[in-house]
Order: sequence, then structure tokens, then C-alpha cells
Amino acid sequence: MLISEIFLSIQGESTYVGMPCIFVRLAGCNLACSWCDTPYARSAENSREMSIEEILGEVKKLKPRLVEVTGGEPLMQAETKELLKRLVNEGYQTLIETNGSVSLEGVDARVVKIVDVKCPSSGHAGTFVMDNGKYLTSDDELKFVIADTEDYEYAKRFMEECVKDTTVKMLFAPVRPKLNPGDLADWILRDGLRVRLQIQLHNYIWEDGRK
Repeated sequence: MLISEIFLSIQGESTYVGMPCIFVRLAGCNLACSWCDTPYARSAENSREMSIEEILGEVKKLKPRLVEVTGGEPLMQAETKELLKRLVNEGYQTLIETNGSVSLEGVDARVVKIVDVKCPSSGHAGTFVMDNGKYLTSDDELKFVIADTEDYEYAKRFMEECVKDTTVKMLFAPVRPKLNPGDLADWILRDGLRVRLQIQLHNYIWEDGRK
């Protein structure tokens, strides 16, 4: 597998925010979002090739029992599903963050899926694989990264038309520093949305966004 980095930090996003977490960042992505905060992971350049056993060995050197497999786009690599299964079997609470443009079919049901729905400002609106909805459970999360009112209205419509009454957790995250979190909070309160306002905690803890 092509690995960009493996590191220990505080989980800055999702409903697991604030928890110590091991991040396994895979290299390579099929999208190039305008607000991407990890452009260095879009390609295999500067990545290292590791087997699943080697990855597990690196993970085991670290203490937390929470692991997130992320990218880039982790599901572009064929071995990712096996890695996720192995992590769960080793007793780790396992998350995957994916951009929503790749099928979730075959991802171990015990893995918590944090799935982006790309809004217009990303440059990739409409890339969400609608068939992915049938693989989501009440433990999984949909994330909308929002830069402006157009993005906000897009996210609202998506929820109303495509998610409806499912119990999947909804995350609304403001693009930093383009959208003031207070403005997004006001819109959510005005419209009575049942969503979680998500601010990237790691960007407030460390100046460069990570430990």
C-alpha cells in the first residue's frame, strides 16, 4: 500500500472529536478539492510502500485504540478494505474518511464511515455515489464542507432529498477561514437543522493544524 504518513494526534473532526487517534493516511486521490488541507497526499510522490503487516506494526507502537484510515482517497487502493478488517479484528475502533466518490461496497460493517458530500465550492459537486446510501448505518456520518450560502443550500437540499429520515449523523463544517463558524451556526439555528456544527479542533490546538 502507498502510505503518506502514520501519526498520532487528537481527532479534530467527526463525533469522535477530541479523542487521541492514530491516523493512517494513504497516498493518492481522484479529486482535487479547492479547499483540500492535505494536498501533499493527492499523489504517490513522497509516499512509502508498506504491507498491511508493516502498517499494523506501526499502529501497534502507538497507544490509542482509535484509528482513522484517511487520505487522499483511501478506497482507491484495493488493499484498504482488508486493512480496515484487520484493524477491527485487532480490537481497534476503526474509522475511515472517504470523499464519497468511490463505492463503499465491501467495507467491513464494523468500520465507522465518515463520508464527504462535496458541495459546489469544492469543484466536485455531484461526485457522491448515490448507491453508497445503502451501505450507511446509524453509526456512520456524512460531512458537508461549507464555504458559502450556495454550499449551505446545496447541503440542505441533499439532506432533504437524499437522506431524509435516516439516522446517519450529519456534520456541517465551515471552510476555514473563508466562512465564519458563527455565520454557519446562525444559519443552522435559523433553519432548525438537526446537524452537528464541526470546527476542526486540531487547527485551534496547533498552529499548523497537527501535533
